[in-house]
Amino acid sequence: MDMTARELMAKLISFPTVSRDSNLDLIDWVEGYLASHGVTATRVPNDDGTKAALYAHIGPQLDGGVVLSGHTDVVPVDGQAWDTDPFVTTEIDGKIYGRGTCDMKGFDALALFAVPLAIKAGIKRPLQIALSYDEEVGCLGAPPMIDHMVSHGMPRADTVIVGEPSMMQVVTGHKGGTGWHMHVRGFEVHSSLAYTGVSAIMMGAKLIEWANQVNAASAAATPSDINAPFDPPYTTLHCGMISGGTANNITAKDCQFSFDVRVVPGDSVEDWKSCVMAKVAEIEVEMQAIRPETGIDANPFFGLPGLVPENMGKAEELARRLTGDNATHVVSYGTEAGQFQERGYSAVVCGPGDIAQAHQPNEFITVDQFQQGEAFMHRLVAALAE
Repeated sequence: MDMTARELMAKLISFPTVSRDSNLDLIDWVEGYLASHGVTATRVPNDDGTKAALYAHIGPQLDGGVVLSGHTDVVPVDGQAWDTDPFVTTEIDGKIYGRGTCDMKGFDALALFAVPLAIKAGIKRPLQIALSYDEEVGCLGAPPMIDHMVSHGMPRADTVIVGEPSMMQVVTGHKGGTGWHMHVRGFEVHSSLAYTGVSAIMMGAKLIEWANQVNAASAAATPSDINAPFDPPYTTLHCGMISGGTANNITAKDCQFSFDVRVVPGDSVEDWKSCVMAKVAEIEVEMQAIRPETGIDANPFFGLPGLVPENMGKAEELARRLTGDNATHVVSYGTEAGQFQERGYSAVVCGPGDIAQAHQPNEFITVDQFQQGEAFMHRLVAALAE
């Protein structure tokens, strides 16, 4: 099955693999595409079998290859004003529109395009493809896939290139993070006797205001050398959604909000988890001194390690050689690169497209960026054939 890179991107985008839905139709198709080139793929399903990751090995059964890593899910288009069909690629004025063109089915297509190139070139070092699910809802699908690759005898690659949109720049570091759905459980009384009850909203506000104070203190501190390149150069705490309360004159029984921490590589995600939980416990003591049945339920919904810049890492060396980019680039969003690195792989982020287009209505990748990505794949295959 010979297809151009553009045709591959169009095919992948035609599958509406929004994270809330299954991606199995896409995985079925990719499996068939790889089989048409004589490549056997391995699936790693999620717990209920509605989604799957997929990985494959091309070339000799040797360690020291390159993994091209991408995710198959996309964010919803609900409520967004699109001028074209989001699940059909449409080129207008040098831009290719479609959900996932930038984030990140464009790169997935380029990775699949590299497969027949590698076979025809007779590569001497392996090429591996790794496609995950549920990246957009917390990078949930990559860890079991990576663990399966390691535990089932996949030859160990020495380089992972995660193709999130970076304008083909070599990103060597990104923030990690963790987050909770907080449920503050108060006790209702008439607001004229508020001191006898516990307002879930006002107690939740104490945690949120503490986050503001921590952010201000971090902003005023001098960043370490490893954190200085980031924008901002410190760990940030954030509340993005909040709801609660019954009436204006009743202390709120419930308050629910999201609470997340984006952690610079120089800090420890585990230390920040402990810090947040200690503050939660402190506020709970205050609440329970009034009504013992009150409290705060902190329900984790994601956790992601940062990507720490490596000293002379294999992935950085190869990506810089193939792109010619020798500048320093770090980003504040998270990717699956940190999950590969956590499991002992050398990893970088390098892919076509601008992250500013990710998740947007009328998402696009420029033709030029896509062509730069295609040229990168040709150079990568040539390097593996040396």
